[in-house]
Amino acid sequence: MRVLTQLSSMGVGLSLDDFGTGYSSLAYLKELPVDEIKIDRSFVMNMARDENDAMIVRSTIDLGKNLGLRVVAEGVETQEIWRLLAALDCDVAQGFYLSRPLPAAEFGQWFRMHVRARATGGGNGPPDGKPGRRSDRPRPAPSLPVPP
Repeated sequence: MRVLTQLSSMGVGLSLDDFGTGYSSLAYLKELPVDEIKIDRSFVMNMARDENDAMIVRSTIDLGKNLGLRVVAEGVETQEIWRLLAALDCDVAQGFYLSRPLPAAEFGQWFRMHVRARATGGGNGPPDGKPGRRSDRPRPAPSLPVPP
């Protein structure tokens, strides 16, 4: 805990990964100096078909925002999920809909293409032209902010 607090005080951002599964619990949100929570993909991927998963995602987004945390949704693989997350005001999306995992050399090209699209007003979604969100926040790639 001391090391995490020191890292946080040095400006290192901390994320609680796979929130909602395994050892990620509400107690961690209270005790750990985290900046963001990442909703586990098992909930996100099925939220369009499973009402319980949708409720868990919605509640987790609300909880994160109420605690002042950035919320990342993992496992975004379809436009439908991308749009549902937009409606829930999720901060960032991560998944194959946005980009497959990239080697470092390809990441630079992906990032430059995305920055160029934003500069020319084409930054409304994933860099492959799929519809998405406004470009009003920084976009760490290959995760992207979800539409407001």
